[in-house]
Amino acid sequence: MSKFKIGYFADGPWSHKAFELLIQDEEIEIGFIVPRTDTTDDTLKNFAEKHEIDYLHPIKVNSEEFIEKARSYNCDLFASMSFNQIFRERIINLPKYNTINCHAGKLPFYRGRNVLNWALINDEKVFGITVHFVDEGIDTGDIILQQTYSITDKDTYGTLLEIAYDECAKLLYKAIKQIQDGSFKRLKQNTIHPVGFYCGRRTVGDEIIDWNNTSREIFNFVRALSSPGPLATTYIDNTPVKINRVRFIEEAPKYINIPGQILKKTEDGFLVKTKDSFVEILEVDTEVKVRVGARFKNE
Repeated sequence: MSKFKIGYFADGPWSHKAFELLIQDEEIEIGFIVPRTDTTDDTLKNFAEKHEIDYLHPIKVNSEEFIEKARSYNCDLFASMSFNQIFRERIINLPKYNTINCHAGKLPFYRGRNVLNWALINDEKVFGITVHFVDEGIDTGDIILQQTYSITDKDTYGTLLEIAYDECAKLLYKAIKQIQDGSFKRLKQNTIHPVGFYCGRRTVGDEIIDWNNTSREIFNFVRALSSPGPLATTYIDNTPVKINRVRFIEEAPKYINIPGQILKKTEDGFLVKTKDSFVEILEVDTEVKVRVGARFKNE
């Protein structure tokens, strides 16, 4: 009986644990690995060398040259994990079972980029991981598997990443096995919601704190950009202050005052006024002296 052959389009930490699950399965063969064009991920390259898998780089996935190259592998399925090129129809439909992708968002919501950050910013109580068929849209193909995971106030970008690294691997592997044995089902995204929504990529400058936001919004913003993210940033006298952790004080009263002003030193940090109440800043990285009465500014 021949093995179920896949082409693996993948990169970075997201892809490592999934590779480990796939390579230990004696019924699955990885025909080739295609990383991102600008990859810095030596781990996948080392995996490829160790297991004698073709490592194809750099590749333009929709080029005639690559389509002919990929055809020669006679794969049953292409699988994508943290890959950044857009697949077009010819490459999508080349394998017998087409192409699938694992996305760390609860489709049809949170399509697009940086979705774990956006889920925290939006104060979500759960985030999703979805394995779906690839079509020519962005994260719009039929869903194969989807799982949700709770978000508590103890969670940060770092904790969600750790969950996603593990669970994306498990869910992608499970979907591949269902396709292999024919037990998979397809769910159209518009049966969940007729529109859904997209998230744009976060860029330089998006890390700046707006102290005119509420305490809850600032708490969510800081934890969404916390380590290993770029860290939420504010300024004192044009000097940047990077903030890694904030405490949301549920019982803090709402009152009018000056947003961004440092109100009081505490045992663990200091209190800062927000639009509606105040938060406690617990972890900062700055060269400037943080003093009561000083005011954090957007720039």
